[in-house]
Amino acid sequence: MRGARIVGMRAPHADVLREMGARGFAARVTGLAVEAVTRRAKLVVLELEGGDRIAVQPRFTGALLLDPTADLDDGYVCVRWPLSDGRTLVYRDVRRLGTVACMSPARWAAYEGALGPEPLDASFDGGALHARLARSRRPVKVVLMDQRALAGVGNIYATESLWRARVDPSRAASSLTAAETDALALALREILTASIVARGTTFRDYRDARGGRGAFAAQLEAYGRAGEPCTRCGARLASTMAIDGRTTVFCAWCQR
Repeated sequence: MRGARIVGMRAPHADVLREMGARGFAARVTGLAVEAVTRRAKLVVLELEGGDRIAVQPRFTGALLLDPTADLDDGYVCVRWPLSDGRTLVYRDVRRLGTVACMSPARWAAYEGALGPEPLDASFDGGALHARLARSRRPVKVVLMDQRALAGVGNIYATESLWRARVDPSRAASSLTAAETDALALALREILTASIVARGTTFRDYRDARGGRGAFAAQLEAYGRAGEPCTRCGARLASTMAIDGRTTVFCAWCQR
């Protein structure tokens, strides 16, 4: 999208908009070129000339689609941005739990400053993770999913990374040793990288920017496999919602 110019905006479901209403949002972005498309935590970020950003948080059922089929008008399209090159950018959200925000440079700096480090940053390692975990006695899985402590990790990837690192998700974060945080940091990087290569994880709603399904579900070792044998030790995988109110799948035998 780099270089494409936004030539308009329509918001059939403006309740997904944040920071400003549909009229102000449209006036703010119309005529501006997209200088870059990046990611921060769980946000897709369009950097516009002049410094403003469009920040999209899809959550459970949202999808940011580039040049979808012309007949995509199923009632779930929330925002449309026609582009100067003839394509259209669409935010579609079945349950409308996601958000679309327009942020000034100052507002974006404040928002981003409250987020934790990225597991895929070159500077992220076991030491950086240990410094974050050592501050909390909350369950380690809860801390991994806290965007203020660590950015971009959700339920699927926290579950998978803890399984790969052989760490019990209910353990106090501060109880992990340096060796365990090294293993967990490596697992986070490996899992996230593999998922990016597979274009994400689709069980039902998730779609990539072209509308395709992510293929990482076929590589899952823990998430979604409760009651099945652990591929590492053969024990039956357990499931609980007691840790953080979300489904956590783990192996009680080889995750300690």
